[in-house]
Amino acid sequence: MFIDFLRNNKIAAGLLTVLRLYLGWSWLTAGWGKVTGGFDASGYLNGVVANETVAATYPTYHAFIENFALPFAGTFSFMVAWGELLVGLGLILGVLTTAAAFFGIVMNFAFMFAGTVSTNPWMVLITIFILAAGYNAGKFGGDRWVIPYLRTVIFRGKLDKTATEIA
Repeated sequence: MFIDFLRNNKIAAGLLTVLRLYLGWSWLTAGWGKVTGGFDASGYLNGVVANETVAATYPTYHAFIENFALPFAGTFSFMVAWGELLVGLGLILGVLTTAAAFFGIVMNFAFMFAGTVSTNPWMVLITIFILAAGYNAGKFGGDRWVIPYLRTVIFRGKLDKTATEIA
C-alpha cells in the first residue's frame, strides 16, 4: 500500500520532488566545491587506511582502499568530485532520477564504510524513498520526457520482447 502510494500518487510525487531537490542540492554543492577547488582524495584515503576500526570491521573494503583506490587517488578524486556533481544535477533536474539516486546511495555507503558519518545516513534514508518510488520521483522533472523517450525511441520495443520471452 505504501509502495503503491510512493510509485503512483501525485501528492507523493510532489513530496518526493521536495526531497529530491534537497538531496540534489546537497550533492551538487559538495561536488561543485570539489570540482572547482582542486579536490585531492589521497588524504581522505590515507585516513581510511589508517583507521583501525575500518580495517577490523570492513577488511575487504579496507583492502580495496589500500590496494586499489589509494594508488589511483587522482582517478578517485576525479570520480568523486564529478560523481557528486552529476548525481546532484540528475536529482535537481529530475533526469535519470533513479540512476542518480542509485549512484548517490553507493557513494553514501562508501563514505560510511570508510568511517565518515556526517549527513550520510540521513541522505541514505531519503534516497531509499526516491529509489522505492522509481519513475514517480522524477515525474515533476525531466524524467517526464526522458523516460518515455528512452522507452520508445532508444529501446523500440526491446523491453516488450524481453517481457514476453520471459513469460
